Amino acid sequence: MGIVSAAQLLAEVDRARARGQTLVLTNGCFDRLHAGHRHCLQAARREGDRLIVAVNGDAGVRRLKGADRPDQPLAERMAALAGLECVDWVVPFDEPTPLRLIGALRPNVLVKGGDYRADAIVGAALVTARGGRVVIVDTLPGWSTTALLRARRAAETPPCSR
Repeated sequence: MGIVSAAQLLAEVDRARARGQTLVLTNGCFDRLHAGHRHCLQAARREGDRLIVAVNGDAGVRRLKGADRPDQPLAERMAALAGLECVDWVVPFDEPTPLRLIGALRPNVLVKGGDYRADAIVGAALVTARGGRVVIVDTLPGWSTTALLRARRAAETPPCSR
C-alpha cells in the first residue's frame, strides 16, 4: 500500500482481483490537496474495496495547468495522497493521459470529479466496455486548486504604488 510504481501496482491489483475486490481508479494533478479533493476521494472509495489514485507527473501538470504549476512537486503530491486513509495506492504517470494505465489496471470503477462529463473522461469507454462503471462525483462548491492558488498569489502581490 502507499506509493507504488506501475509494475508494483499491477501485482497488487492482480492479488486484489483474485480476492474478488472491486478496484476503483481516479486520477488528477492534486496540486494542492484540499477539502474538495478529500470529498471526491472519499466518495470514490465508497464505490469499491480498493482505491487507486493516479497522479500526473510534473510535466503533465505544466501541460494542463500552465508554466507556473505544479505548486508542489510530484513526490510531495503523492505523499499527501498516500497519507489519506481512503487511498490504497498512489501511482504516478507521465503520459499526457492515464489511458495506458487504465488499460493495464482494468479498474471496475473509474471516478472523476463533477467538472467532467462522462463522454469526456479519458478511459471511460475502456472501463464500460469491460462491464465497469464510470462515476462522476459532485464537487464541493468553491473548492478548486486553481482558484485557491490564484487567491493566494493575489494576496501575496503588493499593491501598486502611485
